[in-house]
Amino acid sequence: MKGFRTRYGASPLHLLLVLCSFALAGYAGLRLLNGDTLGVVLWFVGAALLHDLLFLPLYTVTDRVVQCVFRRGRDATDHSPSLSGRINYLRVPAFVALLLLLVWYPLILNRVPGFTSYTGLQADVFLGRWLLITAALFAASAVCLLVAMWRGRPPRPRAHEAPPKAPGRHQA
Repeated sequence: MKGFRTRYGASPLHLLLVLCSFALAGYAGLRLLNGDTLGVVLWFVGAALLHDLLFLPLYTVTDRVVQCVFRRGRDATDHSPSLSGRINYLRVPAFVALLLLLVWYPLILNRVPGFTSYTGLQADVFLGRWLLITAALFAASAVCLLVAMWRGRPPRPRAHEAPPKAPGRHQA
C-alpha cells in the first residue's frame, strides 16, 4: 500500500474516484454527442475560446485592480494579515454570483418568452431573486471575514492581569 501511495501520490480510493468520474464524463459526452454533434463541438470550442480570450483577461485585470485599490490604503509598516487571503472574501461571492448570472441570464434578463408555463413563476421575479442571492452571498462572506478577523486577533489581557512585558526589558 505504501509503494502505491508513493508512486501514485494518493490513496487507491482517490484513483478509483478519478476513474469513475472519467467514465461518467465519457458516458455523458457520448450521450450528448448522439444528437447534434457539430453544434455541441462548436459550442464547446466557442465557450473555451470565449473564456480564454475574453473572460480570463477580464477577471484577471479586475482582480489586479481590486488588489491595487486595497493595497493603496495600507502603509509599509502595516503587518496585518496579507491581502491575498482577505481578497478571497470578495472573490468567492463575486464568482458565484457571476456564475449564476452566466447560467441563468436568459431568465434573469427576461429573454425567454413563455417560461411561466413551465415554472408557474412570473418572468420578472428572476432578476430580483438573483440580486437577493447575490446580496446574501456577500453578506455571508462579510460575516465569515469578520469571524476570521475576530479569531485572528491576539487575546486581550484580563482586567486583573498585568499586561505582558516587552521582550528584552528588565526592571531596574
